[in-house]
Parts: sequence; structure tokens; C-alpha cells
Amino acid sequence: MEYANIISASLLQVQHTPVNVPGSFKDTFNFLQGNGVYDDGMMHFLRNMKSQIWTHYDAFIADAQALAAIFMLIFFAIKSYEMISGDRKLEVMPLLRPFGLSMIILWWPIFTRVVAFPTEVVENRTSEMFDESQSNINELRMERAKLMVDVADQLLKVQAETETAKTEADTWYENAWESVQSSVKEGFSQVWNPIVEMRNRLQISLQLYGAALLETLAIWILRISVYVIFIVQIIFSTILIILGPFSVSASILPMFRNSFPEWIARFISVNLYSGIAYLVMYIASLFQHYALEAEITRYQELLASDGESMEKLSWFAANGVLSFGIVIITFIIGALTMFTVPSISTWIVSTTGVSNAASVMGSKASSMGTMAAHAVGG
Repeated sequence: MEYANIISASLLQVQHTPVNVPGSFKDTFNFLQGNGVYDDGMMHFLRNMKSQIWTHYDAFIADAQALAAIFMLIFFAIKSYEMISGDRKLEVMPLLRPFGLSMIILWWPIFTRVVAFPTEVVENRTSEMFDESQSNINELRMERAKLMVDVADQLLKVQAETETAKTEADTWYENAWESVQSSVKEGFSQVWNPIVEMRNRLQISLQLYGAALLETLAIWILRISVYVIFIVQIIFSTILIILGPFSVSASILPMFRNSFPEWIARFISVNLYSGIAYLVMYIASLFQHYALEAEITRYQELLASDGESMEKLSWFAANGVLSFGIVIITFIIGALTMFTVPSISTWIVSTTGVSNAASVMGSKASSMGTMAAHAVGG
């Protein structure tokens, strides 16, 4: 993990003072938004779902064996005719190929596990990197959420002070307005108008709601993209395992000779999805770490008790939402990069069918996401 630490040290230059987050706040936050950026419960379910579904590998084993026996008879008939006619000489090794393919069908679960073993090694290594980064990310999310609540409380406090100032000013205005000169009236307007303006800007209920809505929408988009990639990998790999024996039996015939090598390439490419996905999520977590620390530092600066921080707090309250947007942007970028996993997998193991199917599913998922976003906006 030394290279990971080097990358983290080079990217994460923003430092912040740790925030003490109560346990009750953590429990409430996890209850509302899930435990972790990607929800640990759902990730655990996806990890175990593949091994459970793969137990149905023998759904068509008997049919594939019968088909392989028929294709073997056809293959031997073709080879016998070629040797009888004198077109080919006797060759022993090509005649042993159908027997080897039949043995693969007989030992199908062991064969699939052997082929999937290198991809599982990649998945285990990348998942460890991802899990180590998530523990720190979750702590930073808790600190940031607590600081957002503290900023909201600070704004409510200032709002209450402005309400009191307004009441006192109204009382003084009613009792003493008739006895003051016009110059004093003009000076009072200069003092009173900023108070009213500040009171109107510090209506933070909708601002806090808007910030929470944007962040929830961004984290939903991120989670949906991650879940889609893992579910696509589970579906594709399950279909390849269940129907794979037919590719093995069909490759006995010379005209379908390449069906079995193509199946192996597609199976390896699909099983690389999870390993590549964890690696992409780990890289995205580095940007999330930087964004969280950057926003935590800014929230802590807003909560300072000096005059400059009050001015910044006023400007921050006038932005419309109680968020700087850095974390939201990193969530959306992470979601977009997740859909590059199928293409990256084809760079490692070249295959076409799976990438085309994944790209079609990704385009459909993105169009559905666009429709959902328009619906939410409407």
C-alpha cells in the first residue's frame, strides 16, 4: 500500500482540525443516508449475490453434454470422410480435442472457478484499497455533516438576533420618530435597511433543504451507477456460466471453433468489472477526500467568532444553498467514471459483444437518469 499512500499524500494537501461528532448524530446520519457513501449493507449484498447465483451453473449441463455427444459424432464423421477421401492424413491430436472439451463440460464448476481466479485476485486487492479509503471518507462525511448543522445553527442564532433588533428598532421608531430631525431619520434608515436586508437573507430553512436535496441527489446518482455496474457484472457472468457449456459443445464443430475462446475472453472481461470498479471507486475516493477536507476547512472558518467570518457567513447565506458544491461535484464525477468500467475491461481483455451490450445498457440507464432528473426538477 506504499504507492497508495504516496498518491494520497500528493493529492490531499488540505488539512483540517478534527471535529468531535457525537455518537447519536452518527446514528441518525447513518439512518437517514446509509452507512457509508455507497451503503455498506448494499455493497455486502452485491458481494455475496454473485457467489449465490453462480450455484445455478448446472441448469443446462445435461443438455450441453447431449449436444456435445452429437457434435462429436458429426466431427468424427467429417474427419473420417476427409481421411477416406485422401484429403487429409491421420492426425491424432485434432481427434483428442472433442474429448478435452467434453471433459471441460463435465468439470464445468471447477473450470469456471479456475478461469475466474485471476479476476478474483484483482478484485480482492482493489477492494482492500477501497475499504481502507472508505473508513476515512465516512469519518470526514460525519464531520462535514456536523459542521453544516453547526453553520445552520449559527445562522439561526444570527437570525434571532436580527429579529430582536427589528423589534427593538420598531419600538424605538414608534416612540421617538416624531421628535427626531430629518438627518437622524436618514441615518437611521442607513442602519435599519441593512438589518432588514440581512433578516430577509437569513431564511435558512429552504437553503438547508436545498443543500440536502442536491447532496442526496448526487449521492443517489453515485450509488445507482455503482450498483448498475455490479448488477450488470452479476447478470452477465451468470448468463455466461449457465449458457457457457453450449459454447463449449458448439466449438467441437469446425465452423464454431472460435466460440469457446470467445467465451473465455468475455467471461474474463466481465469478471474484471468488479476489480476495475473498486479501483475506480478508490481513485474517486481520493478526490472525495480532498473535497471533504476542503469543505470542512471552510465550514470551520465560517464558524470562527471574528468579524471577517461573520461577513463570510452573510455572503454564504446569500448563495441560496448551504453547500460549497465541491463534494457534490466529486460525487457526480465518480458516478460518470463508473460507466467507463466496461470499456476499461475491454482494454485489458479484448472482446466486443460484452462491451456493446454494456454500452447499450449504460446509455439506457443514463437516459432513464435524465428522465428522473427532469421529473424531480418538474
